[in-house]
Amino acid sequence: MAKIIRGGTIVTASDTYQGDIRIENGLITQLGKGLSQEGAEVVDASGLYVFPGGVDPHTHLDMPFGGTVTADNFETGTRAAAFGGTTTVIDFCLTNKGKPLRESVQTWHAKAEGKATIDYSFHLMIAEITDEVLTELPAIIEDEGITSFKVFMAYKNVFQADDGTLYRTLLEAKKHGALVMVHAENGDVIDYLIREALEAGNTDPIYHALTRPSIIEGEATGRAAKLTAMANSQLYVVHVTCEEAVKQITEARNQGVDIWGETCPQYLMLDQTYLEKPDFEGAKYVWSPPLRPKAHQEALWTALSSGQLQTVGSDQCSFNFKGQKELGRGDFSLIPNGGPCIEDRFSILFSEGVRKGRLTLNQFVDVVSTRSAKLFGLFPQKGTIAVGSDADLVLFDPDAARTLSVQTHHMNVDYNPFEGIAITGEPVSVLSRGEFVIRDKQFVGQAGAGQYLKRKRYQGAAYAGSPAKANGGADHV
Repeated sequence: MAKIIRGGTIVTASDTYQGDIRIENGLITQLGKGLSQEGAEVVDASGLYVFPGGVDPHTHLDMPFGGTVTADNFETGTRAAAFGGTTTVIDFCLTNKGKPLRESVQTWHAKAEGKATIDYSFHLMIAEITDEVLTELPAIIEDEGITSFKVFMAYKNVFQADDGTLYRTLLEAKKHGALVMVHAENGDVIDYLIREALEAGNTDPIYHALTRPSIIEGEATGRAAKLTAMANSQLYVVHVTCEEAVKQITEARNQGVDIWGETCPQYLMLDQTYLEKPDFEGAKYVWSPPLRPKAHQEALWTALSSGQLQTVGSDQCSFNFKGQKELGRGDFSLIPNGGPCIEDRFSILFSEGVRKGRLTLNQFVDVVSTRSAKLFGLFPQKGTIAVGSDADLVLFDPDAARTLSVQTHHMNVDYNPFEGIAITGEPVSVLSRGEFVIRDKQFVGQAGAGQYLKRKRYQGAAYAGSPAKANGGADHV
C-alpha cells in the first residue's frame, strides 16, 4: 500500500521545505504539497523534521577482537541503529593473511543474513598485497559491490599492515575505482610505548590513552596523506580524534589531495578524563584512537562546520563491561577496544551540532547521511529525499528532551558511554524502503528485512564534494 508522509519539514543536504512525500513499492515517487491521498496510508508528520535515513559508514557488528566477540550482532546492532535514526550501516569485513578474500566476505554475509533489520554493506580489510589478493580484488569489487578497502596502520601483530601494503592498496584502488580507508596511528611506536608502560607497572585504563598520544595519530595521518598523493589515489581517514590529524587532512586537501575525514560522536562529546574513572570504570572508554584532552573537541567541531571533516561514523564496537572489558584488569593492553555508539550518533549530532549552532540543518544531514552515501557509492539510492530514491526516512521531533542511559537504550551492552548526558531531539518513526522499522518509538521491523547493498565505484571528489551538484542542485521537483 502506498504511503503519504504529510506536513513535515523535509530536510536534505541542500534544501529545507514544507511538503508531502508519496511512497510506493519502497521508493519515493512524488514530492510536493497537497499530494493526492487516494489509495494511500497517510502519516501525519506535522511539527516534525523528515530527514533521510542516517548512513553509518563505520560499524563493527559480530566482530572478534581480543579473545572475545562484540556484544552487538547484526540483529541487535541494526535494531538499535534504527531506533537512533540510522537506516544503512557499512560494516568492516575482517580478513586473514593467506586466506582468500572471498572466504572472509562469505563469513560476513553469514553473520548478517537473516539478522539485519536495516540495509547494510561491507568494507573489506586489506592486510597484505599478494598475487592472490591482486587477482581477487577486481572480482570482489564487481561481484560483491565492495568498493572500499580498510588498511590498519595500528594494532601491531594483529591487524597492522606496512607502508608498502598501504601504498600498493592505494595504487590498486586508483586502478579499480575504490576508496581506501585508514586507521591512522603509528602502530610500531604505540607497541613500544605500551611495553614501556607495562614494564613500569602502569596498568590502569588511562595508560591506553597515554601510550597513544595525539601526535602519533597526526604523524600517521600525514604519512597516509603523502602516500595517497604519491599514488594519485583517494583516501578516507576513519575516526579522526585530534587537532594534529585535522591539520594534516586540511593541508593535504589544500594541496589537491583527494582525502576525506570522519570523526565520531564520542570524540565530540567525551574526553580523556573518562579513562581516569575509579574502580576500573575507565575501561568502558577504551577504544582506539583514544579519547583526547577536551581542547581537541573544538578543532573537530570547527572542521565539521568548515568541511575539512565530512562524515560522522559511530565506530560501533560494543563490549560489555562485565566479562569483556574486565579481561584487561591489571593490563590495559588487554581491554577489548571499542564502545557502543550506533544508537546515539544521529541524535547527538542534532542536539550538539544543530541546536548549539555548530552545524546548519543541511550540514547535519550531510554529515550523518548524504556524504557517506556519496563517498561509498550509495547515492542517490540512499542519503537523500528525492524521487526515485529509497524511502529511508526519519520522522524526527526536534524538541524532545531526554537523557541518554543504559536504562533506555536498545544496544545489547551493559553500559552507555554517554550515560546521564541530556540531549534534545529524537526519532519518532523510522522507515526503511517505505516500511516502518520504528513507529511511534516502538520497534515494528523484523530481523532479516535488511538487504545487502552492492555499491557503485568511487566517483571522485567533484561528485562527493558538493551536496547539491550530484542531483542537479535540488532534491525536489
